[in-house]
Amino acid sequence: MSSRSFRTRVSLFGVALTLVSVTACSVSTNSDKGSASEPQSAPSPVSKSSDAKITSSIRPGAQAVGLERRIKLNVASGTFETVQVTGPNGGVVQGRLSADKTRWVSQTRLQAKSRYQVTSTAVDASGLKNSFEAAFRTRALSLDEQTYPSFVPVEGQTVGVGMPVIVRFDVPVTDKASIEKHLKVVSSPAQTGAFHWISDQEVHWRPQSFWRPGTNVTVNADIAGVPAGNGIYGQTNRSLKFHVGDSMVSKVDMDTHEMRVVKNGKLIRTIPITTGKEPEHTTRSGTKVIIEKFRHKRMNSETVGIDPNSADGYDLDDVEYAMRVTYSGEFVHAAPWSVGSQGNSNVSHGCTGMSTANAEWLYNNTNVGDVVQYVGTSKQMTLTNGFGDWNESFGAYRSGSALS
Repeated sequence: MSSRSFRTRVSLFGVALTLVSVTACSVSTNSDKGSASEPQSAPSPVSKSSDAKITSSIRPGAQAVGLERRIKLNVASGTFETVQVTGPNGGVVQGRLSADKTRWVSQTRLQAKSRYQVTSTAVDASGLKNSFEAAFRTRALSLDEQTYPSFVPVEGQTVGVGMPVIVRFDVPVTDKASIEKHLKVVSSPAQTGAFHWISDQEVHWRPQSFWRPGTNVTVNADIAGVPAGNGIYGQTNRSLKFHVGDSMVSKVDMDTHEMRVVKNGKLIRTIPITTGKEPEHTTRSGTKVIIEKFRHKRMNSETVGIDPNSADGYDLDDVEYAMRVTYSGEFVHAAPWSVGSQGNSNVSHGCTGMSTANAEWLYNNTNVGDVVQYVGTSKQMTLTNGFGDWNESFGAYRSGSALS
């Protein structure tokens, strides 16, 4: 390259710099004079996250969570605004929020083999929100780990004034207090009553006195997921409604050999009867309740420990109008074979026999749960031989509660 060419380029470069400098000075001058210019964008604000942080006692996504667990949510540097937990079939899990709104604890028990969804929001001191969502599943239970409640009487049944509420469990309950806390009997009109555990698999409830005629009763066993002891849990929640009919109380005097039937406080029939021959077949004294009714019933002495082929044995194919009053085999029934003794002597194997006509009338006017009261012998009815709930004072009965 010649020296001339180099100088020429330098000269042109200098001119270019001069033009740029002039142009720059010109823009600055126009701006100072307030002339129009392109608007300039404001800088974008930096987004700030909430300081509120929510944590759960059950890890999100956890599997086979124990049913004894409580869902506990905590928020740091903030307070809860909303908390919602749903379980099986979309049911809402109830919970308790602390006074300062930083802690939420579930009050509803977890159900087995179920999915739970937790959704909550919290807000920090600046009003900025944060959310938390998580799901988990509870563990499955085998049938051997669950106890199922069944009821006596049955749904919608009309019963007598002596009928106890009976809840039976197919797997033994050893933590009776835990289960009993979740059993409830409500009556209309309201009547005071108490629970009494007959065994690890059966609990009864009776009012202080016989039911008032016309009472409606609701029983709730809200035991699903409730610990029953020894690794057993309540299997499901169940409820029952039944109705109490008229007061029918039959009073049997084994010395005078008669039954006096009293309906709603009024004597409506006196029936000649025969009861157990003493001393070998003495009928029990005390308050009994009709357990079940049979239009026809086969009766075999083998069931009460007597050889049917012995001189004292029996095997009757078709006993009519039979009503059981004890588990040990006492019935009220038609006994046409002993009509000659009815009203004057006791010749039966422990049952209460009467004519077929009287038995039919009594059968047609009797409900399960009606009361039959016996006097006249020293052999006493017991609490557990049938629906023997009325053979203890209410105070003694109430002491059989796991919560007493």
